[in-house]
Amino acid sequence: MTRTVTTAALGLAAAALSLSSPALAQPQESVQTEAGALGLETVVDGLVHPWGMAFLPDGRLLITEREGRLRLLSQEETLSEPLEGVPEVFNQGQGGLLDVALHPDFASNRYVYLSFADPGSGGATTALGRGRLNDDRLEDFEVLFRMEPRVEHENHFGGRIVFADDETLFLTLAERFQFDPAQDPSNHLGSVVRLNADGTPADGNPFLDDEAARDEIWSYGHRNIESAALHPETGELWIAEMGPLGGDELNRPEAGRNYGWPEVSWGKHYDGEEIPDPGDEGDYAGSVKQWTPVISPSGMIFYTGDALPEWQGSMLIGGLSEQGLVRLTLNGNEVANEERLPLGARIRDVEQGPDGRVYVLTDEADGKLIRLAPLEDDGA
Repeated sequence: MTRTVTTAALGLAAAALSLSSPALAQPQESVQTEAGALGLETVVDGLVHPWGMAFLPDGRLLITEREGRLRLLSQEETLSEPLEGVPEVFNQGQGGLLDVALHPDFASNRYVYLSFADPGSGGATTALGRGRLNDDRLEDFEVLFRMEPRVEHENHFGGRIVFADDETLFLTLAERFQFDPAQDPSNHLGSVVRLNADGTPADGNPFLDDEAARDEIWSYGHRNIESAALHPETGELWIAEMGPLGGDELNRPEAGRNYGWPEVSWGKHYDGEEIPDPGDEGDYAGSVKQWTPVISPSGMIFYTGDALPEWQGSMLIGGLSEQGLVRLTLNGNEVANEERLPLGARIRDVEQGPDGRVYVLTDEADGKLIRLAPLEDDGA
């Protein structure tokens, strides 16, 4: 299958996204769930398209803004000025400063990892780097990995960072709206890569002995992955990736497997052209679940806190076009139950705080950090 991206096709894509993203509702103060009513408290606003967040051991919170700013929320919930030492980013379309994560041994090494759209000759690409957090700045920031090749396009960067139990990390990528290269493991497009903490290929990667494939690749044939989390019991990576016109997927990416894009998909191309469904042809890994209409997944955690005991073990996925959270209950490697939590805003990221509560970032020019917590029973 060969696809040529035209201006008309991109226009149809934008139209499709607008159809799946109704006008934002008025701010809500609560949401009803299967576990009872939850209050929605705005912790801080005034964030410009926030993308990722990571809690520090002392309870402070790092937040990225897509335009290229890294902010620090204090324990008193006041927002810092942008931190110095952040790399220059390609701030166009879906590009910019993306995810933030802490090294598992952050308490001693102070390493903060950032994913970002990296500008350069030949176009932008998704990059991963790290620096040491020192007061109001990142020191000695260095780029550890860049997706190859670069592409002259402003959409589909992926960018979630997930550390595994062995201190290797997964970085989710995207096919940069280039379609067919996602089927070619000689490049990084449309893949999940697994790296050592210094950015080198991790031992045990499936293509280390294959001269025709990139050593960093863990799995390939993906479209655009902005949701990823490690299962707290099995240690396995789970992802949710964006489909085209329909067909968002929940996957458990296995080493060396091909997930089919763009040869197969549960959705259609934006111009309406049909795509064979997974399972109809080829030796492609199947998805755990698919969503049509799409939820546009971004951000994911497995909830392990005590504030919402009914949610323990659940997977929480942020939804952009869904404008809320999607809560999944798993039975082994299958989805046993799904609950939708409408929040009235595009949710870009979700995280569990040290207090066991759930925090979400809204993707807006006046973006917010919102805390979800059980409403107090007033006896009424």
